[in-house]
Amino acid sequence: MDYALAIAMAGAAVATFAAGIGSSIGLGIAGRTATGVLAEKPERYGLMTLLVVLPSTQGIYGMVIALFVMLKIDMFGSGVEDLSIAVALQLFAGSLPVGIAGLFSGIHQGKACAGGIVMSAKRPEMGIKAGLVYAALVEFYAILGFLVSFLIIMIGVKIG
Repeated sequence: MDYALAIAMAGAAVATFAAGIGSSIGLGIAGRTATGVLAEKPERYGLMTLLVVLPSTQGIYGMVIALFVMLKIDMFGSGVEDLSIAVALQLFAGSLPVGIAGLFSGIHQGKACAGGIVMSAKRPEMGIKAGLVYAALVEFYAILGFLVSFLIIMIGVKIG
């Protein structure tokens, strides 16, 4: 039981850490770009903030999946008494899609946001039309990773 619990909790940690790393790198990329643009064009602050914050969603998706893992094993209640290694491995595997998708999409969304920030500095009318739309397209893959993890953990894993 202790090994099984450790494996399940490692899955929750991987979902949170990997997606969080992707988000923080993406936020850093977009933030550095926005800081440079805002030094010259402070009136663009609203759009810049939106584009900088957008990569943070991947970290949120990872944290939500980690909470679902913890709820599935009843960590906040009495705890699952019959958690097998097989179920723990399923929970671990179910945590990987959101972690891996969040890691890579967070970084690449930060790059897309940085491009949108530069574009909106030169052509403000294109900031929402293209900059935000392109960044949101990257978000789609983070959502797919979240959805796959959610379906595996909440529907595909049977405990007890």
